[in-house]
Amino acid sequence: MSYLYTVVAFASIYAMLAIGLNLQMGLTGIVNFGYVAFVAIGAYTSAILTVGHGWPLVPAWIAAIALACAVSYPLGLLTIRLGGDYLAVVTLGFSELVALFILNERWLTRGAIGIVGIRKPFAAFGPAASTELSLLLIIALTALTTLLAWRIAKSPLGRLLRAIQANEAAVQALGKNTVSYKVLIFVIGSGIAGLAGALYAHWIQYISPEQFSPDVTFNTFIALILGGAGSLLGPIVGAAVLMLFLQGSVVLPDYVHFLNADQMAALRFMIIGLVLVLLITFRPNGIMGRLPERAARKDEVTP
Repeated sequence: MSYLYTVVAFASIYAMLAIGLNLQMGLTGIVNFGYVAFVAIGAYTSAILTVGHGWPLVPAWIAAIALACAVSYPLGLLTIRLGGDYLAVVTLGFSELVALFILNERWLTRGAIGIVGIRKPFAAFGPAASTELSLLLIIALTALTTLLAWRIAKSPLGRLLRAIQANEAAVQALGKNTVSYKVLIFVIGSGIAGLAGALYAHWIQYISPEQFSPDVTFNTFIALILGGAGSLLGPIVGAAVLMLFLQGSVVLPDYVHFLNADQMAALRFMIIGLVLVLLITFRPNGIMGRLPERAARKDEVTP
């Protein structure tokens, strides 16, 4: 049962990550290849404050969100005008800088050793109850994050962000400061990643630099593409499908005996890649995205 709880917890955390990335890429068109950096900032901030300084969980999580937002703000101001591939490269480079900082600043992060002894929420209720209540808390916070994304998408701000994604020059011609809006959504998405990182750290109770590799960003992009970028429920569905493939393929060794562990890991990613190719071929807008034909018909009848 604890394994099932962990799978659900990871699916919820990846759903939260995909929601934040969806605000940036799916709604606004910001390609952030350094998304894992803000996950690491949130995780290490909460771990350092709770383990090293004895902070309660809620203030530590607020600090994790605040620091992720504070770091993303100047980064967004400096780089958001680049757009496209240039922004993707810069954010990827920033994530590598954060990884090097975590690895080398041992006085603060304990370097490659990592931070142990991170307590779960509701630890006073005992291990079993703490696990169940922590899972419910993660699911509840994911639901609140979904509600926040829905409110943003349905607000005038959301409509403006979609207009920026479609034609930024036209929005600028109307007198709107598109850079400020893009920086705002960049900060909000990074804050969500910081919260997800904090939840991840307190769920597994141990963090180290190798846990925050570019694979986290890669998996988040996969979840978003699977579910459908720009769709409100797409990140949740995509994260669930991704976790189903990642964890469901764990049983492959019971049926495929001629592959070693490394080959099995490669096979898992090959299966995910094949699913992505099929999905892009037959449903280019993702599982929850509209089919192009339906979208076209709707546009034809819309006055």
